[in-house]
Amino acid sequence: MPEKKRLLAYLKENNVDYVISEHPKAYTAQRVAAEAHISGKKFLKTIVVKIDGKLALAVLPANDRVGFDEFAKQLHARKVELASEEEFRNQFPDCETGGMPPFGNLYGMDTYISSDIVDSDKIAFNACNHVDMVTMKFEDFNKLVNPIVVHFEIP
Repeated sequence: MPEKKRLLAYLKENNVDYVISEHPKAYTAQRVAAEAHISGKKFLKTIVVKIDGKLALAVLPANDRVGFDEFAKQLHARKVELASEEEFRNQFPDCETGGMPPFGNLYGMDTYISSDIVDSDKIAFNACNHVDMVTMKFEDFNKLVNPIVVHFEIP
């Protein structure tokens, strides 16, 4: 099983309180939220996108979707699209595909986060695989990642 050492070491070295827990194996963010008995608004999904060809992370509630055209307009980008697994798999050597945490800064990528999340007290997300989950304060996540806030809603 992929290691979550990089993520957990980063949280520890920055003195962040977090809880790591296990849930039944699940491959979609909504399923993880359901298995962990967490609101889909509090469980974050991490999607790898290409913004004018450059890889980045889009982070949004499990029950939301990305409106790619609207996202591109907000960034003044020509094109925003979903990256293929082949395009990003090697970027996350310590993670299962689809289990990436929302820490683009740990993987040399910008992180864009949904405006729907910024008022959250606590958030939860995959911890590099499909069975481990980290729960922590949004305020701590925001300080560590410094994500760019956008609206992902499909108009």
